[in-house]
Amino acid sequence: MLDRSATPTPWTGVSLHAPLDGPTARLLTPDCLHLVAELERAYRRRRAELLARREERGRRFDAGERPHFLPETAALRAGEWRVRPAPADLRDRRVEITGPAERKIIVSALNSGAQVFMADFEDSLAPTFEKVIEGQLALRDAVRRKIDFTHPETGKQYTLREDPATLIVRPRGWHLVEKHVLVDGEPVSASLFDTAVFLFHNAAELCARGSGPYLYLPKLESHLEARLWNDVLLFAQRALGLVTGTVRVTVLIETLPAAFEMDEILYELREHITGLNCGRWDYIFSYLKTFRASSEHVLPDRNSIGMDRPFLAAYSRLLIQTCHRRGAHAMGGMAAQIPIKDDPEANARALESVRADKAREARDGHDGTWVAHPGLVETARAEFELLGERVNQLDVHPEGEVSAEELLAVPEGKITEAGLRQNLSIALRYLAAWLAGRGCVPLDQRMEDAATAEISRAQVWHWCRHGAVLEDGRTIDAELVRCVLQEESTRLRADLGETVWTRDRYPLANEILTRQLLASELAPFLTLEAYENL
Repeated sequence: MLDRSATPTPWTGVSLHAPLDGPTARLLTPDCLHLVAELERAYRRRRAELLARREERGRRFDAGERPHFLPETAALRAGEWRVRPAPADLRDRRVEITGPAERKIIVSALNSGAQVFMADFEDSLAPTFEKVIEGQLALRDAVRRKIDFTHPETGKQYTLREDPATLIVRPRGWHLVEKHVLVDGEPVSASLFDTAVFLFHNAAELCARGSGPYLYLPKLESHLEARLWNDVLLFAQRALGLVTGTVRVTVLIETLPAAFEMDEILYELREHITGLNCGRWDYIFSYLKTFRASSEHVLPDRNSIGMDRPFLAAYSRLLIQTCHRRGAHAMGGMAAQIPIKDDPEANARALESVRADKAREARDGHDGTWVAHPGLVETARAEFELLGERVNQLDVHPEGEVSAEELLAVPEGKITEAGLRQNLSIALRYLAAWLAGRGCVPLDQRMEDAATAEISRAQVWHWCRHGAVLEDGRTIDAELVRCVLQEESTRLRADLGETVWTRDRYPLANEILTRQLLASELAPFLTLEAYENL
């Protein structure tokens, strides 16, 4: 339970579960907190209703209903309308680099040569209050071109170059709260907190510099959630004296229900939206969550599920079709590989995998793509530059209507002991890192965030729940999951040593993961329970 004893602020009903001094006081000024409180009070009830609606729809899916295109919005999908054109510095998005909103990462990413940097408060940031505050302060410095970083061990200095990438910020999703900031005794929405603080400190400055406040909106499950975001943006713009449409957003289509409402999401945000993004890792997690009660939708090893699989290819094609028809950018997915400095051959294979993936996206009609490391920027850019001088592909319209059946098709493939072990190892290692305050973690030559852990633990839960059979004939049940997790834990403990094992909170991670894997119900998000221990 959250301790309600907190630091009072100058605004009635607003309190902090953290000291209001030093960096926090510089950021959370009375006027900034007033905007946070106004947004929270205006939209708290609607947010709660929409989260309850998610649960209610989940129960319908459990009972056999399937995601579908909404009959009540058929006329909207058939209509001819377009979103507002992108601002000048968001017309070229061929390569976007992502990373947590941490000072060193921000400087490196802005200098990476990518067209856009997405500073993340969501999946790649373990949201300790200190990190959230530090991230917002670093972004305030970055917007004013005053950001730098000195490595505490090497003394190396990082400063911002003359022409940095365009900045986009990803706030946390609707399901999360910021437990350190209370309005009328209840934690505020993390979405509203992150957005309000960023806009309050940076919107006017960005506009004065010829850019604007740009956001990536995560984890939406319906157009009604997009409508809520639109109302939040209208409210915030009025409160800050900004013209409607000053704030521009891109929405991640990373849930299966949202894939059936792309047109509707674009329409609800048509004054503010510039594009949609294929958040493919979370999308696979959402597929598992949507079909948690279905033994007919058991997926093979997650590493065998590439974008060439029919259900993912259909999702990508539908996103491109929908976006380009409406004048919006269709962004491709993440390349999570990182350079392998001590193995040239393995590094060459990793870069070839990235190249092939980005070539597919460019060929299919995406306007740009994501990478997780500066070392991948040039590889990704080269594939989009092969398209010629144009900076986007808004004129590309893939043919072939995408059906609900295509989006829901179950990919074939093997379920292996190696896949089970990898899922358990990745989930355990990532969760321990997250609990220790690290949300962006290099694991097995990939830069992983919470989406990977969510896929891993959800897939093991799904296999166990439905008695999936390994290729060697063994059934995945609670006993096997416990056994393999124990073996992976023992191996990690021996490799890390007792000091690191304890310091990095592996015992707690093991406890949380075991409980979630063997629970009778699939927890909606791994980080909801973990956040209480952060």
